[in-house]
Amino acid sequence: MQQVNAAIAAGTWPSPPPIGLFTWGNGGSGVLGLGSTANRSSPSQVGTLTGWSKVAGGGNFSISTKTDGTIWTWGGNGSGQLGLGNTTSYSSPKQVGALTNWLNIAGGNYHTVATKTDGTLWSWGRNGNGQLGLGNLTYYSSPKQVGALTAWSKVAAGSSFTFAIKTDGTLWSWGSNANGVLGLNFASYTNQQSSPNQVGALTNWLHVGCGLYSAYAIKTDGTFWVWGRGVNGRLGLGNVTDYSSPKQLGALTNWSTLSPRNFSNNFASFGAIKTDGTLWMWGSGLAGQLGLGNTTDYSSPKQVGSLTTWLRIVSGYRNAVAIKTDGTLWSWGYNPQGQLGLGNTTYYSSPKQVGTSTTWYTANSGRLFYMGITS
Repeated sequence: MQQVNAAIAAGTWPSPPPIGLFTWGNGGSGVLGLGSTANRSSPSQVGTLTGWSKVAGGGNFSISTKTDGTIWTWGGNGSGQLGLGNTTSYSSPKQVGALTNWLNIAGGNYHTVATKTDGTLWSWGRNGNGQLGLGNLTYYSSPKQVGALTAWSKVAAGSSFTFAIKTDGTLWSWGSNANGVLGLNFASYTNQQSSPNQVGALTNWLHVGCGLYSAYAIKTDGTFWVWGRGVNGRLGLGNVTDYSSPKQLGALTNWSTLSPRNFSNNFASFGAIKTDGTLWMWGSGLAGQLGLGNTTDYSSPKQVGSLTTWLRIVSGYRNAVAIKTDGTLWSWGYNPQGQLGLGNTTYYSSPKQVGTSTTWYTANSGRLFYMGITS
């Protein structure tokens, strides 16, 4: 492993950047959408189109929506995860159908889930563990509706499982149950579910995010809940125990935002932001991915610095990026293919600013890459 260094200077990102969608990191399978499979160590604009609104990454593919309600995908497609009706990989964005009512998106390792503005839920791609929620184990290369309900709101996708929150605040899960990650109070690997099952009976779930075999959620009362695989302390509960039903992380009621996804396996970390704008990380610190200036594992949340201006956090594969309220973008951790966007392949164990732009408003990760949108 390369030497882990503390952040010391600004990156090479041009200022101001053009408005649009940007990607960086490992370019395998064309996942960066730049027309090639080359790696990029600095943010590179995907085409010249504007109007991008949301981004999500899978194991080797990317998904984005535009403000006009269209959905676009690119990258690897061996399981039909791009939703284009085939298994061809593409290195530039392709529109999925012609509809203009797509709303929320999430990518698993090789499957996609999305909601529409009418509250319907759709999925496609790999389905060997029932992660599409369609009641079978069949792969689909184009969107298929999950049931007939029109009450779906938010979605999150893990490696081979899926979570969704309905408009009534209930939480639902399906797919692989490795390490009890579905939160249904059974821990057997054989208890996979191919249709949505409600997690408990509560109606106050607000946000949900996924690790490889772990899950994280915030309720409307500001409490934080975790379950699934606990190795390296990734659940933040002060231990390395697996849990098959939600466990509250501490007693605080001021959690606000969590990372939508984490792609690490044996060295996973996770991050969340409180209502006071402070940033907290926990789990494996092997590559400096906790941003704490070291490579130590922590099994309970640790504050990253003392700033109160953090807005969004995204945990990737042994690294992380975050956006502050001033629109600046920061990164740290594992960086062999330029995943940190800093123009190099150096590892950093504390936050380092990505260029000087102050127009970043959202970001997300794939397994070995990141994407972000500027305004």
